[in-house]
Amino acid sequence: MATDRDLGIAVVSAWGLLRSDPVRAWEMLAATGARGLRLATESGAIGSLLTTEASPAAVSVLSANAALVPGFDRVTVRAADARTRPPESPFDYVDVDPYGTPAPFLPTALDALEDGGLLAITATDMAVLAGAQKAACLRRYGSNPVPGSLGPESGLRILLAFVDRTLHESGRSLHPLVSYVLDHHVRFYAEVRRGGPPVPEGMVPTVGFRGPTLPSGGPFGPLWVGPLWDRSFVARLTVPATAHHPKEVGQLLDRFRGESEVDVPFVYEPNRIARRLHLSEPPSLESLFEALRAGGYRVARSHTRASAFRTDASQAEVEAAARRATDDQSQNARVRA
Repeated sequence: MATDRDLGIAVVSAWGLLRSDPVRAWEMLAATGARGLRLATESGAIGSLLTTEASPAAVSVLSANAALVPGFDRVTVRAADARTRPPESPFDYVDVDPYGTPAPFLPTALDALEDGGLLAITATDMAVLAGAQKAACLRRYGSNPVPGSLGPESGLRILLAFVDRTLHESGRSLHPLVSYVLDHHVRFYAEVRRGGPPVPEGMVPTVGFRGPTLPSGGPFGPLWVGPLWDRSFVARLTVPATAHHPKEVGQLLDRFRGESEVDVPFVYEPNRIARRLHLSEPPSLESLFEALRAGGYRVARSHTRASAFRTDASQAEVEAAARRATDDQSQNARVRA
Protein backbone atom coordinates (compact mmCIF):
# COMPACT_ATOMS: atom_id res chain seq x y z
CA MET A 1 0.00 0.00 0.00
CA ALA A 2 3.03 2.32 -0.01
CA THR A 3 2.21 3.62 -3.50
CA ASP A 4 -1.36 4.32 -2.47
CA ARG A 5 -0.15 6.27 0.57
CA ASP A 6 2.34 8.15 -1.61
CA LEU A 7 -0.62 9.22 -3.76
CA GLY A 8 -2.47 10.35 -0.65
CA ILE A 9 0.41 12.61 0.32
CA ALA A 10 0.45 14.09 -3.19
CA VAL A 11 -3.29 14.80 -3.09
CA VAL A 12 -3.46 16.22 0.44
CA SER A 13 -0.34 18.33 -0.13
CA ALA A 14 -1.85 19.88 -3.27
CA TRP A 15 -5.22 20.39 -1.60
CA GLY A 16 -3.63 21.96 1.44
CA LEU A 17 -1.87 24.55 -0.73
CA LEU A 18 -5.30 25.79 -1.86
CA ARG A 19 -6.30 26.56 1.73
CA SER A 20 -5.43 29.43 4.02
CA ASP A 21 -5.54 27.37 7.24
CA PRO A 22 -3.92 24.09 8.32
CA VAL A 23 -6.06 21.02 7.77
CA ARG A 24 -7.92 19.40 10.67
CA ALA A 25 -8.01 15.68 9.83
CA TRP A 26 -9.66 12.52 11.09
CA GLU A 27 -8.44 9.05 10.13
CA MET A 28 -11.45 6.95 11.08
CA LEU A 29 -9.94 3.47 10.79
CA ALA A 30 -6.30 4.08 11.61
CA ALA A 31 -5.07 0.50 12.26
CA THR A 32 -1.35 1.00 12.98
CA GLY A 33 -1.46 4.56 11.66
CA ALA A 34 0.68 4.15 8.54
CA ARG A 35 -1.52 6.29 6.31
CA GLY A 36 -2.47 9.04 8.75
CA LEU A 37 0.93 9.44 10.36
CA ARG A 38 2.61 9.73 6.99
CA LEU A 39 0.11 12.42 6.01
CA ALA A 40 0.76 14.27 9.26
CA THR A 41 4.53 14.28 8.82
CA GLU A 42 4.99 14.39 5.03
CA SER A 43 2.16 16.39 3.45
CA GLY A 44 2.91 19.73 5.08
CA ALA A 45 -0.84 20.40 5.21
CA ILE A 46 -2.06 18.73 8.41
CA GLY A 47 -2.43 21.01 11.41
CA SER A 48 -4.01 18.37 13.66
CA LEU A 49 -4.85 14.69 13.24
CA LEU A 50 -7.27 12.51 15.18
CA THR A 51 -6.67 8.79 14.68
CA THR A 52 -9.25 6.32 15.96
CA GLU A 53 -9.19 2.54 16.16
CA ALA A 54 -11.49 0.07 17.91
CA SER A 55 -9.01 -2.80 18.28
CA PRO A 56 -7.07 -2.57 21.59
CA ALA A 57 -4.07 -4.36 20.04
CA ALA A 58 -4.02 -1.92 17.12
CA VAL A 59 -4.37 1.08 19.44
CA SER A 60 -1.28 -0.08 21.34
CA VAL A 61 0.80 -0.20 18.15
CA LEU A 62 -0.79 3.02 16.85
CA SER A 63 0.13 4.85 20.06
CA ALA A 64 3.72 3.62 19.88
CA ASN A 65 3.98 4.71 16.24
CA ALA A 66 2.43 8.12 16.92
CA ALA A 67 4.93 8.71 19.73
CA LEU A 68 7.70 8.60 17.12
CA VAL A 69 6.14 11.43 15.10
CA PRO A 70 7.84 14.84 15.41
CA GLY A 71 5.35 17.25 16.92
CA PHE A 72 3.44 14.42 18.63
CA ASP A 73 1.16 16.98 20.27
CA ARG A 74 -0.58 17.48 16.89
CA VAL A 75 -1.66 13.81 16.77
CA THR A 76 -4.40 12.39 19.00
CA VAL A 77 -4.77 8.63 19.32
CA ARG A 78 -8.10 7.35 20.63
CA ALA A 79 -9.66 3.94 21.14
CA ALA A 80 -13.10 4.49 19.63
CA ASP A 81 -15.75 3.10 17.32
CA ALA A 82 -15.49 4.91 13.97
CA ARG A 83 -19.29 4.92 13.70
CA THR A 84 -19.46 7.48 16.53
CA ARG A 85 -18.89 11.14 15.61
CA PRO A 86 -15.97 12.64 17.58
CA PRO A 87 -16.62 15.78 19.66
CA GLU A 88 -13.85 17.61 17.74
CA SER A 89 -15.82 17.46 14.49
CA PRO A 90 -16.42 18.83 11.93
CA PHE A 91 -13.10 18.13 10.21
CA ASP A 92 -11.61 19.51 7.00
CA TYR A 93 -10.43 16.07 5.91
CA VAL A 94 -11.92 12.67 6.71
CA ASP A 95 -10.32 9.41 5.62
CA VAL A 96 -12.26 6.12 5.47
CA ASP A 97 -9.96 3.19 4.70
CA PRO A 98 -11.66 -0.03 5.81
CA TYR A 99 -10.98 -3.67 5.19
CA GLY A 100 -13.97 -4.38 2.95
CA THR A 101 -16.86 -1.99 2.43
CA PRO A 102 -16.92 1.61 3.70
CA ALA A 103 -20.74 1.59 3.79
CA PRO A 104 -21.15 1.17 7.61
CA PHE A 105 -18.88 4.16 8.26
CA LEU A 106 -20.22 6.49 5.59
CA PRO A 107 -22.99 8.24 7.60
CA THR A 108 -20.55 9.23 10.35
CA ALA A 109 -17.86 10.29 7.88
CA LEU A 110 -20.26 12.60 6.04
CA ASP A 111 -21.72 13.95 9.27
CA ALA A 112 -18.23 14.76 10.60
CA LEU A 113 -16.99 16.52 7.45
CA GLU A 114 -17.05 20.28 7.05
CA ASP A 115 -18.84 21.68 3.99
CA GLY A 116 -16.11 22.17 1.41
CA GLY A 117 -14.02 19.51 3.09
CA LEU A 118 -12.10 16.66 1.49
CA LEU A 119 -13.41 13.11 1.75
CA ALA A 120 -11.16 10.12 1.00
CA ILE A 121 -12.78 6.69 0.73
CA THR A 122 -11.36 3.25 -0.05
CA ALA A 123 -13.29 0.07 -0.82
CA THR A 124 -11.64 -3.34 -0.96
CA ASP A 125 -14.77 -5.48 -1.43
CA MET A 126 -13.96 -5.85 -5.11
CA ALA A 127 -15.74 -9.18 -5.57
CA VAL A 128 -18.91 -7.25 -4.77
CA LEU A 129 -18.20 -3.99 -6.61
CA ALA A 130 -16.61 -5.57 -9.70
CA GLY A 131 -19.43 -7.97 -10.51
CA ALA A 132 -18.52 -11.37 -9.07
CA GLN A 133 -21.20 -11.04 -6.35
CA LYS A 134 -24.05 -9.26 -8.07
CA ALA A 135 -26.68 -9.90 -5.38
CA ALA A 136 -24.41 -8.50 -2.68
CA CYS A 137 -23.73 -5.38 -4.76
CA LEU A 138 -27.44 -4.78 -5.28
CA ARG A 139 -28.03 -5.25 -1.57
CA ARG A 140 -25.05 -3.21 -0.32
CA TYR A 141 -24.81 -0.41 -2.90
CA GLY A 142 -28.15 -0.58 -4.73
CA SER A 143 -26.40 -1.09 -8.06
CA ASN A 144 -26.03 -3.75 -10.75
CA PRO A 145 -22.25 -4.15 -11.35
CA VAL A 146 -20.44 -4.70 -14.63
CA PRO A 147 -18.63 -8.07 -14.60
CA GLY A 148 -15.37 -8.86 -16.36
CA SER A 149 -12.43 -6.62 -17.19
CA LEU A 150 -14.47 -3.41 -16.85
CA GLY A 151 -15.65 -4.44 -13.39
CA PRO A 152 -13.08 -2.52 -11.32
CA GLU A 153 -13.90 0.81 -13.00
CA SER A 154 -17.59 -0.06 -12.66
CA GLY A 155 -16.98 -0.60 -8.94
CA LEU A 156 -15.33 2.80 -8.60
CA ARG A 157 -18.29 4.44 -10.32
CA ILE A 158 -20.77 2.48 -8.16
CA LEU A 159 -19.00 3.69 -5.01
CA LEU A 160 -19.02 7.32 -6.18
CA ALA A 161 -22.72 7.14 -7.07
CA PHE A 162 -23.54 5.53 -3.72
CA VAL A 163 -21.74 8.23 -1.74
CA ASP A 164 -23.24 11.02 -3.84
CA ARG A 165 -26.79 9.70 -3.38
CA THR A 166 -26.21 9.63 0.36
CA LEU A 167 -24.92 13.21 0.30
CA HIS A 168 -27.91 14.52 -1.61
CA GLU A 169 -30.15 13.47 1.28
CA SER A 170 -28.58 16.36 3.22
CA GLY A 171 -28.46 18.80 0.28
CA ARG A 172 -24.79 18.27 -0.50
CA SER A 173 -22.91 16.93 -3.51
CA LEU A 174 -19.67 15.23 -4.43
CA HIS A 175 -16.94 16.82 -6.55
CA PRO A 176 -14.25 14.18 -7.33
CA LEU A 177 -10.68 15.44 -7.53
CA VAL A 178 -8.84 12.13 -7.99
CA SER A 179 -10.40 8.67 -8.43
CA TYR A 180 -8.63 5.45 -9.30
CA VAL A 181 -8.40 1.66 -9.39
CA LEU A 182 -5.19 0.28 -7.90
CA ASP A 183 -4.22 -3.30 -7.15
CA HIS A 184 -7.25 -4.82 -5.40
CA HIS A 185 -9.09 -1.71 -4.28
CA VAL A 186 -10.73 1.50 -5.48
CA ARG A 187 -10.25 4.89 -3.87
CA PHE A 188 -11.29 8.48 -4.45
CA TYR A 189 -10.66 11.95 -3.03
CA ALA A 190 -13.57 14.35 -3.44
CA GLU A 191 -14.70 17.68 -2.07
CA VAL A 192 -18.11 17.70 -0.43
CA ARG A 193 -20.03 20.84 -1.28
CA ARG A 194 -23.32 22.37 -0.19
CA GLY A 195 -25.86 22.22 -3.02
CA GLY A 196 -24.63 21.28 -6.45
CA PRO A 197 -26.00 20.02 -9.77
CA PRO A 198 -28.22 16.94 -10.21
CA VAL A 199 -26.56 13.63 -9.44
CA PRO A 200 -24.32 12.68 -12.43
CA GLU A 201 -25.26 9.01 -12.45
CA GLY A 202 -27.09 6.73 -14.82
CA MET A 203 -27.51 3.26 -16.24
CA VAL A 204 -25.31 1.85 -19.02
CA PRO A 205 -25.68 1.03 -21.78
CA THR A 206 -28.46 3.51 -22.50
CA VAL A 207 -29.40 5.65 -25.44
CA GLY A 208 -26.43 7.89 -26.16
CA PHE A 209 -23.81 5.63 -24.52
CA ARG A 210 -20.74 5.73 -26.80
CA GLY A 211 -18.42 3.42 -24.89
CA PRO A 212 -17.30 -0.17 -25.47
CA THR A 213 -19.63 -3.14 -25.69
CA LEU A 214 -20.60 -4.25 -22.19
CA PRO A 215 -21.26 -7.85 -21.11
CA SER A 216 -24.73 -9.35 -20.97
CA GLY A 217 -26.78 -8.79 -17.83
CA GLY A 218 -27.35 -5.05 -18.20
CA PRO A 219 -28.36 -2.38 -17.99
CA PHE A 220 -25.79 -1.74 -15.29
CA GLY A 221 -25.84 0.78 -12.50
CA PRO A 222 -26.70 3.25 -11.31
CA LEU A 223 -23.12 4.35 -11.93
CA TRP A 224 -21.35 7.67 -11.59
CA VAL A 225 -21.04 8.86 -15.20
CA GLY A 226 -19.51 12.24 -14.35
CA PRO A 227 -15.78 13.04 -14.25
CA LEU A 228 -13.39 10.95 -12.18
CA TRP A 229 -10.83 13.74 -12.02
CA ASP A 230 -10.72 17.50 -11.64
CA ARG A 231 -8.41 18.47 -14.51
CA SER A 232 -7.01 21.63 -12.95
CA PHE A 233 -6.39 19.88 -9.62
CA VAL A 234 -4.68 16.88 -11.22
CA ALA A 235 -2.35 19.28 -13.04
CA ARG A 236 -1.11 20.46 -9.62
CA LEU A 237 -0.09 17.00 -8.40
CA THR A 238 3.59 16.22 -8.05
CA VAL A 239 5.50 13.20 -6.79
CA PRO A 240 6.19 13.72 -3.06
CA ALA A 241 9.84 14.06 -2.12
CA THR A 242 9.24 11.37 0.52
CA ALA A 243 7.56 8.89 -1.86
CA HIS A 244 8.52 5.26 -1.28
CA HIS A 245 7.77 4.41 -4.93
CA PRO A 246 8.42 7.64 -6.86
CA LYS A 247 8.60 5.99 -10.29
CA GLU A 248 5.22 4.26 -9.90
CA VAL A 249 3.61 7.41 -8.49
CA GLY A 250 4.98 9.51 -11.35
CA GLN A 251 3.57 7.07 -13.90
CA LEU A 252 0.17 7.11 -12.22
CA LEU A 253 0.07 10.91 -12.11
CA ASP A 254 0.96 11.03 -15.81
CA ARG A 255 -1.92 8.66 -16.57
CA PHE A 256 -4.32 10.68 -14.40
CA ARG A 257 -3.39 13.87 -16.24
CA GLY A 258 -3.99 12.21 -19.60
CA GLU A 259 -7.27 10.61 -18.56
CA SER A 260 -8.54 13.86 -17.07
CA GLU A 261 -8.45 15.25 -20.62
CA VAL A 262 -10.65 12.37 -21.88
CA ASP A 263 -12.78 11.80 -18.80
CA VAL A 264 -15.47 9.44 -20.15
CA PRO A 265 -16.81 6.13 -18.82
CA PHE A 266 -14.94 2.94 -19.64
CA VAL A 267 -11.85 1.92 -21.50
CA TYR A 268 -10.92 -0.05 -24.60
CA GLU A 269 -8.11 -2.59 -25.06
CA PRO A 270 -6.53 -3.53 -28.42
CA ASN A 271 -6.71 -7.28 -27.81
CA ARG A 272 -10.43 -7.13 -26.97
CA ILE A 273 -11.09 -5.01 -30.08
CA ALA A 274 -9.17 -7.52 -32.21
CA ARG A 275 -11.19 -10.45 -30.86
CA ARG A 276 -14.47 -8.66 -31.45
CA LEU A 277 -13.54 -7.73 -35.04
CA HIS A 278 -11.68 -11.01 -35.81
CA LEU A 279 -8.56 -9.09 -36.78
CA SER A 280 -5.40 -10.97 -37.65
CA GLU A 281 -3.56 -9.17 -34.83
CA PRO A 282 -4.30 -6.44 -32.29
CA PRO A 283 -3.41 -2.94 -33.46
CA SER A 284 -0.53 -1.37 -31.58
CA LEU A 285 -1.45 1.44 -29.24
CA GLU A 286 0.77 3.82 -31.20
CA SER A 287 -0.93 3.12 -34.54
CA LEU A 288 -4.41 3.11 -33.00
CA PHE A 289 -3.82 6.44 -31.26
CA GLU A 290 -2.48 7.91 -34.48
CA ALA A 291 -5.58 6.77 -36.39
CA LEU A 292 -7.97 8.16 -33.75
CA ARG A 293 -6.18 11.49 -33.50
CA ALA A 294 -6.17 11.79 -37.27
CA GLY A 295 -9.96 11.57 -37.05
CA GLY A 296 -10.04 14.46 -34.56
CA TYR A 297 -10.61 12.39 -31.43
CA ARG A 298 -8.91 12.61 -28.07
CA VAL A 299 -7.25 9.53 -26.62
CA ALA A 300 -5.17 8.73 -23.53
CA ARG A 301 -3.62 5.71 -21.85
CA SER A 302 -5.52 4.54 -18.78
CA HIS A 303 -4.17 3.69 -15.35
CA THR A 304 -6.73 0.88 -14.95
CA ARG A 305 -5.04 -1.76 -17.13
CA ALA A 306 -1.68 -1.98 -18.89
CA SER A 307 -2.97 -1.62 -22.46
CA ALA A 308 -6.24 0.21 -21.75
CA PHE A 309 -7.12 3.62 -23.14
CA ARG A 310 -9.92 6.19 -23.08
CA THR A 311 -11.24 8.12 -26.03
CA ASP A 312 -14.14 10.39 -26.87
CA ALA A 313 -14.64 8.46 -30.13
CA SER A 314 -17.65 6.15 -30.33
CA GLN A 315 -17.21 2.40 -30.43
CA ALA A 316 -17.88 2.37 -34.18
CA GLU A 317 -15.19 5.01 -34.68
CA VAL A 318 -12.72 3.09 -32.47
CA GLU A 319 -13.34 -0.09 -34.45
CA ALA A 320 -12.89 1.69 -37.79
CA ALA A 321 -9.60 3.14 -36.53
CA ALA A 322 -8.51 -0.32 -35.35
CA ARG A 323 -9.15 -1.80 -38.78
CA ARG A 324 -7.14 0.99 -40.43
CA ALA A 325 -4.31 0.60 -37.94
CA THR A 326 -4.18 -3.19 -38.41
CA ASP A 327 -4.23 -2.85 -42.20
CA ASP A 328 -1.35 -0.36 -42.00
CA GLN A 329 0.62 -2.75 -39.73
CA SER A 330 0.08 -5.64 -42.17
CA GLN A 331 1.10 -3.52 -45.15
CA ASN A 332 4.24 -2.30 -43.38
CA ALA A 333 5.12 -5.88 -42.47
CA ARG A 334 4.79 -6.94 -46.13
CA VAL A 335 7.00 -4.05 -47.23
CA ARG A 336 9.69 -5.02 -44.70
CA ALA A 337 9.49 -8.62 -45.86
